[in-house]
Amino acid sequence: MDVSSIKALTFDVFGTVVDWRTTIIAEGEEIGKAKGLTIDWARFADTWRAGYFSSMDLVRSKKLPWTKIDTLHRMVLDNLLIEFGIAGLSEAEKYRLNLVWHRLKPWPDAIPGLNRLRTRYIIATLSNGNMALLTNMAKNAGLPWDCILSAELAKRYKPDPEAYLMAADLLGLRTDQIMHVAAHKADLKAAHGQGMKTAFVPRPLEYGPTREVETTPEPWIDLFATDFEDLATKLGT
Repeated sequence: MDVSSIKALTFDVFGTVVDWRTTIIAEGEEIGKAKGLTIDWARFADTWRAGYFSSMDLVRSKKLPWTKIDTLHRMVLDNLLIEFGIAGLSEAEKYRLNLVWHRLKPWPDAIPGLNRLRTRYIIATLSNGNMALLTNMAKNAGLPWDCILSAELAKRYKPDPEAYLMAADLLGLRTDQIMHVAAHKADLKAAHGQGMKTAFVPRPLEYGPTREVETTPEPWIDLFATDFEDLATKLGT
């Protein structure tokens, strides 16, 4: 593929750049030890993530007004605490637990790969996470973004077209000058539909070691990379 026209790379974040599941499990286990709770924290993390998608769909379908991800995460969390029988958390402890999404750890290749890529390209988030979440995550994890872009700026969640068009507009680029990078095919298909180039970086462990990741080539995927270091090599950095 001719990469000479690419000026910027935008990145999905949850699952693509950071390992949400392992981070949430680890923090849940700390709470469990402190509170004497016996909880399946892996199932807790997976259920929280699933609730994120379903609550976001309520916003996309206008069944809820525009609501940022931090608030959606808290709505889901409040229900999870009841479902999993987790009692005895103070409001301050619930607030801190909800902000675990601000403290997600990157995949091992993420930071070195991003540092290589930014020597040649603008690198930016293009995530459904809200601005405060993405900013705190970058600060906590040391993610070297040139620019943080959030669906919050468009007030439309991916895969709605407005999210991708917002990124191009704010970067001052045509969509065909941007490559969107994600571990999720639906995100890439939507980006391709708005004229962006696409790179698929599957994360086999996103949902743990037992879930198989589907990596069949698709017409809307321009480039396949095993991780961000491989992506950097294939993009000439």
